[in-house]
Amino acid sequence: MSDVPPPPPPPPSGGGQAPPPPPPPGGGGFGPPPPPPPGGGFVPPPPPGGGYGAPPPPPGGFVPPPPSGYQGGYVPPPMGGYMAGYAAPRTDGLAIASLVIGIVSIPCSLACLGIILGPVAAIMGFISRQRVSASGGAIGGGGMAIAGLILGLIGFLLSVGWFFYAVTHNTGTTPTTTG
Repeated sequence: MSDVPPPPPPPPSGGGQAPPPPPPPGGGGFGPPPPPPPGGGFVPPPPPGGGYGAPPPPPGGFVPPPPSGYQGGYVPPPMGGYMAGYAAPRTDGLAIASLVIGIVSIPCSLACLGIILGPVAAIMGFISRQRVSASGGAIGGGGMAIAGLILGLIGFLLSVGWFFYAVTHNTGTTPTTTG
């Protein structure tokens, strides 16, 4: 039995409508697969770089150096590294403010302003550190928050120490009693 369908019948001589098409062959309309192409059907992969890269090295093992000004090839990442496709977490503004106020509280401790600025920096640093740790990495600036907290405490302690030093070592005139 042949899988080739019989040829269609000749058109009628009466000149009416065309005959209906023949029914599809048995087997669900699927015939045998086509024969494989010459060479066993293996298709070699395209050359690296889409065929536009540097030519392959010549035979013999010697590879000449690239021409001067050659811009192709691997480019190493910058020294700091990078995360491709990810944005850096934004820094918490409270951490920045804590660091700035903590730094300012140290020189201002001579005017006893560290008594006010120190605790403000420490509280802001503490709150910011909790916000950074609770964000799960979405907010950065934990190191700034800790630095602001520590500098605020140092500014407060310096201011308190300077206050007690100024009170106990009064350089003004003391009233003397004569008698």
